[in-house]
Amino acid sequence: MKAVLALEDGTVYHGEGFGARVSACGEVCFNTSMTGYQEILTDPSYKGQIVTMTYPLIGNYGVNNQDVESWRPHVAGFVVRELSPVVSNWRADSSLAEYLDKHGIPGIQGIDTRALTKRLRVRGALKGFISTEKTTAAEAVARARAWEGLIGLDYVKQVTHQQPFLWDPENKQTLRPADIPIIAYDFGMKYNILRRLRQRGFEVRVVPAATPAAEGLKHKPAGVFLSNGPGDPAALGYAVEAVTELVRSGIPIFGICLGHQILGQAFGGKTFKLKFGHRGANQPVKDLETGKVEITSQNHGFAVDPTTLPSDVAVNRVNLNDRTVEGMRHKSKPIFCVQYHPEASPGPHDSAPLFDEFRALIERH
Repeated sequence: MKAVLALEDGTVYHGEGFGARVSACGEVCFNTSMTGYQEILTDPSYKGQIVTMTYPLIGNYGVNNQDVESWRPHVAGFVVRELSPVVSNWRADSSLAEYLDKHGIPGIQGIDTRALTKRLRVRGALKGFISTEKTTAAEAVARARAWEGLIGLDYVKQVTHQQPFLWDPENKQTLRPADIPIIAYDFGMKYNILRRLRQRGFEVRVVPAATPAAEGLKHKPAGVFLSNGPGDPAALGYAVEAVTELVRSGIPIFGICLGHQILGQAFGGKTFKLKFGHRGANQPVKDLETGKVEITSQNHGFAVDPTTLPSDVAVNRVNLNDRTVEGMRHKSKPIFCVQYHPEASPGPHDSAPLFDEFRALIERH
């Protein structure tokens, strides 16, 4: 089937469709990872986004039911240079095209993804419209321009689990006893984060994004984890209010990605939208306290403005590409956070010790 991808600046790409025969709007962005498309598709942080893979051949190992990062894929659309016609992996349960079709997501292949990526790097992330249905170029551009965009919208409530639950209560995923109870705020959490926390001996109770601080503290946690998630952090006033109360309580807190941005606001700072975001498994981050450099996996379109942070918050990690804030630590409270994903394996394990640091922080306090 034929497919079209239109951008708000009037650019139109024609290609071959795959996945579902539907249309969708979203912010067009790009990811530089060579593998991991299944994890990207199911990462809730991509809610409302049409993702372009810069690596040219995608889909060769299919999709399996074990490596998903959430309860369903969340991307609005998927763009690739070439969709592999063959699925070659013994763990595959379906092809990429079948998986997208099952979940009602359109895909397009056969377009110049290098030209698209260069356009996004120059112009910034753009509103877009993707369709595998019959439509004209003019209609596609009009739909892209009419989409409301990401700024000011709360996508978190669409991806968070609606009820609290214990992760791995029967101790099936690790033989290590769960001896430290924590609560994990689910702003759009990837499942591998929960696996990593459980492997460090945490008893993890996941709570919905809108859980007030007082309700979360009723579970008597030894610490609080703040997860990743989609959309504009400035639109999450209820989350900032809850985290502000948690900061005042003095309980140890560890945040990543959106959790990092929410903490930044709870500290009194502000966030801003990046030109085209950081999405991929090759982002260099420098630890200013040790001088070490981590190769990190990232997926975010917003960042914390360091000039708005109070004096009792230290920026302790920066991105070596654009010097944006990648980590913060409170100078007097047991709180730290990072902008990237330590549960992923780009380095492959450069950032894994952050989970051990969280446990050590709790044990000290």
